[in-house]
Amino acid sequence: MPLKNDLLVRAARCQPVERTPVWMMRQAGRYLPEYRAVRKDLPFLTLCKTVDLAVEVSLQPLRILGVDAVIMFSDILIPVEAMGLEVHLTEKTGPKMPHPVRSAADVEALRVPDPVETMPFVYDIIRTLKREIADAVPLLGFAGAPWTLAAYMIEGGSSKNYHIIKSLMYSEPAVFHRLMEKLADTQALYLKAQIEAGIDALQLFDSWAGELSPEDFATFALPYIRRVFEQVGSAVPRILYVNGSAHLLEGMAASGAEVLSIDWRTDLAEAVRRTQGRVALQGNLDPCRLLGPREGILRGVEDIRAKAKDAPGHIMNLGHGILPPTPVENAQTFIAAAQGRL
Repeated sequence: MPLKNDLLVRAARCQPVERTPVWMMRQAGRYLPEYRAVRKDLPFLTLCKTVDLAVEVSLQPLRILGVDAVIMFSDILIPVEAMGLEVHLTEKTGPKMPHPVRSAADVEALRVPDPVETMPFVYDIIRTLKREIADAVPLLGFAGAPWTLAAYMIEGGSSKNYHIIKSLMYSEPAVFHRLMEKLADTQALYLKAQIEAGIDALQLFDSWAGELSPEDFATFALPYIRRVFEQVGSAVPRILYVNGSAHLLEGMAASGAEVLSIDWRTDLAEAVRRTQGRVALQGNLDPCRLLGPREGILRGVEDIRAKAKDAPGHIMNLGHGILPPTPVENAQTFIAAAQGRL
């Protein structure tokens, strides 16, 4: 059945839209009391793997905020666990991997898993969400980009300077590239299965590739983003998000993505100019704006709308995930303003 609200898909395809579509990264999360009520003392990975609960929290932003898309609730490290690496994950302390990948033997021990066999709950979540949404709005799937996943796997968790992954990258490039090949193929299979399960668009999160120089991005990250997108194909729009991407826009535009998601550090009009109309853009309000007064949110939305006027397509979003202290009424103001309801 056709989508009743297909604004996001059309904007992503650079097709005409009646108004700008809007959603928020991390829109299902701790800023919502309803999310906290479901989560309670439940381990984060348990929530990701429990179909009815993951469906419930995925739908909360649609009911409470009226967003123009639902994104399935999950985590980018789910496929890493399926590859055979032990993953500990909490929202407060972030990911921890007690046995990080540091050698050729470690890389060879990783498998490229069958996603449906090893992560069936992901596809049950997608199919259930499609039934619940009843094509009211698009359903977004997602995955982590290879360089960001490699960063977690090699560092053993989050990092301040990414010196361990960069050390391996520079000193043992053959080992590093082999890991990236496995990650790219894993993510491609993972996303293709999401498409088969019913998603309407997808986003690839490269949260930490902004730590790379343009040259290193072109050598160590971009080829594997392309490898993912080439294998996935263009059946649904592909969005690429890179945090801290001001110096990488030209490379990102050559990734095969239909949409580039831009963080707040880059002026959106500059992003339009530098990408030369080759892609649609998504973003890019600073999430901290939602911690301030209503007037600032409205002003920020109008500023972004004006700067995106020459983009071939635009999806309103934050420049990163919504922050846990955000008042719900401020999130509602952002969505309503973006939709022209204020």
